[in-house]
Amino acid sequence: MGEEMKVIVFKLGTEEYGIEVDRVQTIERMMPITRVPKTFSFVKGVINLRGVVIPVIDLRGRFGLPEAEYTDQTRIIIVVANEMEVGFIVDSANDVIDLDSDSIDSPPDVVGGVKAKYLHGVARISEERLLVMLNLSEVLNRNEIIQLESLEG
Repeated sequence: MGEEMKVIVFKLGTEEYGIEVDRVQTIERMMPITRVPKTFSFVKGVINLRGVVIPVIDLRGRFGLPEAEYTDQTRIIIVVANEMEVGFIVDSANDVIDLDSDSIDSPPDVVGGVKAKYLHGVARISEERLLVMLNLSEVLNRNEIIQLESLEG
């Protein structure tokens, strides 16, 4: 048996993804996002969350997936990546599960159209349910973090 870890499950389209709970600050409903010029196309802008300005990224755009309309299920997951708070827009976030670290396999080159470098691995939850674990340090690479830090100003 490996280490037990708690994982927040969220969806982009039909795929389920996971982020370790200890990396997640909070999950928020969609809120007004202030656009910021001259940023990457997947950076939707910034939000003011309880007095803190947080850059927001659309994970669909980050992974090169087609954009989708925001719905009542759309959420912004606030994570801490490389000592910085960032919001990820996801289609829905509705589950917390316990996962054994031994159940996480190395990712194939591409999962659901997402390149392996963004992935930590794939966890088998049941025979027909796989969970794609995100590699947060790759989802936000160093250059992007420098650009996002300038947004926090």
